[in-house]
Amino acid sequence: MNFFTGRWRRSFIVTLAAAAFSLTLISSAVAAVTLNGSGATFPKPLYDRYFSQMRSANQITVNYEGTGSGAGIKALIAGTVDFAGSDALMSAAQIAEVKRGVIAIPTAGGAVAVVYNLPGVTNLRLSNDALKGIFEGKITRWNDAKIAGISGQAKNLPNTPIRVAVRADSSGTTFIFANHLQATGSSIKAAAQPSWPGSPVSGQGNPGVAALVKNTAGAIGYVQDTFARQNNLQTAFIQNKAGRFVDPSLAEAEKAFAGETFPADFRLVEGNPNDGYPIVGLTWLLIYKQYPAAKADAIKKMVNWVMTTGQGINKQLEFTQIPSATAQKVVQTVNQTVVARG
Repeated sequence: MNFFTGRWRRSFIVTLAAAAFSLTLISSAVAAVTLNGSGATFPKPLYDRYFSQMRSANQITVNYEGTGSGAGIKALIAGTVDFAGSDALMSAAQIAEVKRGVIAIPTAGGAVAVVYNLPGVTNLRLSNDALKGIFEGKITRWNDAKIAGISGQAKNLPNTPIRVAVRADSSGTTFIFANHLQATGSSIKAAAQPSWPGSPVSGQGNPGVAALVKNTAGAIGYVQDTFARQNNLQTAFIQNKAGRFVDPSLAEAEKAFAGETFPADFRLVEGNPNDGYPIVGLTWLLIYKQYPAAKADAIKKMVNWVMTTGQGINKQLEFTQIPSATAQKVVQTVNQTVVARG
């Protein structure tokens, strides 16, 4: 009896060791895989932090290039990346071009700040009419009555030209901003690269617009809020649906998303929320439904980390978190849907 027990124990130990060795090989294989993505600059500060910490924790190596949402979607369709980042959802026609299928993973919400360069003018407030008028090219000077007429602003505004700065590339940040303008009655349509009236100057990515506004007296533009803070740009208080003039703070962005329910495909778009900061949007990782085996495991690991540990980083960089119940559904969907092919 002792002989068989001892032999069974030795066999069990050998089996455990073999299993542990196999798991180590699988883990090492996943860790050795590098994932490459590109797209939206809106979440670039957040994704840089995500992927740096993932690498430091020996989770997985992920490279991400901020090329703009439109370029990211094109790269996903072409199959030149493992995933894309976008703040604008893919159209049905674009999705149909991807033979491997697509899943949209919401990673964060954030505010698009209206930034301006007017020395001596602080706490600028803009009504919906003023904001629309500026970007429609109908308000061209800073002391226009629609801006100056807002209580207490007239004496501080100069009689100087307004220089509008927009994105040069196809941009999810632009989509969020234009979507808000459209929702408040503007003739500008929600698009990643709308037709802007007048002759605005244009910059590449959020960094390009931030640099233009910072270096151009009288300029006004729009960037993801973190870029505004990193560049020490002045941000305007924007009138929301409730009538309040609101700054692009994390607390006000969270108010804007409060009570929103994600649909089954996680494709939630907000145009003009009932309260909070009114120019907000989500950003998504766009992943395939089919990958080679090692990359399928790596993608699942990346999404799991982003939707759990990663969510704890969001608020540090002024991004809202995805509700935990939705985050759990995202992980479940990816684990069940992403499959190994080839």
